[in-house]
Amino acid sequence: MSAQYAWSERFPARHSATEGPDRSALNTDSDLHPPATEAKVRQLEEQLGMELPPSYRQFLLFANGWGNADDCRLLRVEEIGWLRDVAPSVAESWSAPKPENSWSVPDELYFVYGHEQVSGNMRGEYVSDTLLAGYWDDGVVLLNPHVKTPEGEWEAWYLAPWLAGASRYTCFWDLIAYELRIGA
Repeated sequence: MSAQYAWSERFPARHSATEGPDRSALNTDSDLHPPATEAKVRQLEEQLGMELPPSYRQFLLFANGWGNADDCRLLRVEEIGWLRDVAPSVAESWSAPKPENSWSVPDELYFVYGHEQVSGNMRGEYVSDTLLAGYWDDGVVLLNPHVKTPEGEWEAWYLAPWLAGASRYTCFWDLIAYELRIGA
């Protein structure tokens, strides 16, 4: 059994949203879309060929996306896909080996999270295989299926040009918790 993530505690202002010709599907208090259905999430997993990480899957069942600005939002089920397919230019620019960097970072540098992490210590070879989950300022929110916890969580990345790499988290839950804390 997977862990239960208390998304309602992260987004306490959640209310039912209504749609109409003059109103978006987003709730103006929280910018959360109504939940995705189990069938939609399963369909996405079938398209991807693998199960989503538990915290992200539970988020989609809590809210099918978040935000309404093009540059700061988590994608709806219908928009999610592999970075190489959804945003090929982003995948290509970040996955090409750079002459000054080794293609792969050793484990002792890569598996460092939190304040000690160096954003440039990412593995470019993983980029095109990441799942695009959203856009944040001038960066992207990605989920990396190459690095999984025993509970099935995928490593989560905030990849942005100004970072010269990625801020990486052990899972989607941790990334969102951090972003909500600094954005508050």
